Amino acid sequence: MSDQRRPRILISRAEDVTGERWADYADRVTAAGGDPVAAALEEWQPGTPLPAADGLILTGGIDIDPAVYGAARSERVAEVNRARDDFELALLRQALDGDVPVLGVCRGHQLMNVAYGGSLLQHIEEREPHRSRRGADGVIESGWHDVALAPGTRLGGILGGGPVRANSRHHQAVTAERVAPGLLVAGTTSDGIVEALEDPTKRWVVSVQWHPERTEMGTASAPLFEAFVRACRGDT
Repeated sequence: MSDQRRPRILISRAEDVTGERWADYADRVTAAGGDPVAAALEEWQPGTPLPAADGLILTGGIDIDPAVYGAARSERVAEVNRARDDFELALLRQALDGDVPVLGVCRGHQLMNVAYGGSLLQHIEEREPHRSRRGADGVIESGWHDVALAPGTRLGGILGGGPVRANSRHHQAVTAERVAPGLLVAGTTSDGIVEALEDPTKRWVVSVQWHPERTEMGTASAPLFEAFVRACRGDT
């Protein structure tokens, strides 16, 4: 297989929270050598074939409906979209069935845990350091914290062992007791939030709670997208 081939990578598109931009993911994929393709909910009907691709990115967005993982909905869950949940679960399951590389980001990280049979903490009470906040000018800003990477994991190898200084914009989370069977914890914070997961039985399935696509991460995220695109090309 030629090293010059640009793999076709589906990126889920919703942009249903402030600051979420599909173009940020697309720019990262393009820079890493892939061709981004939007996978849009409004263009899909349940039961219809999903577009074929060499890789899949599940993006950030609104909360996952707790009913998906069999839980009652907390009053702190403000907005859900069950149609989006079902669409992205269908995308993910098709990718997993075909051993297509997957990268989950923020909501996508949480959705991966749910798809494998795990659940979520529906609200982190403390704003620092995980939840976003408004700056003095009223603009929503990311929180920041370190993520410790587990030795011997794929993600640890990609990012040089860590720790990673990560941006943070989430109020729901995966925690140790909620991790799905079969998933490997690849990154954690000092307060017990699971920030990265992997499926060691698949060719390349990784999720991160932070937002590697955002420009505020600078060049720190380049190795992650480059490794993902290489896997989509079939190099690893």
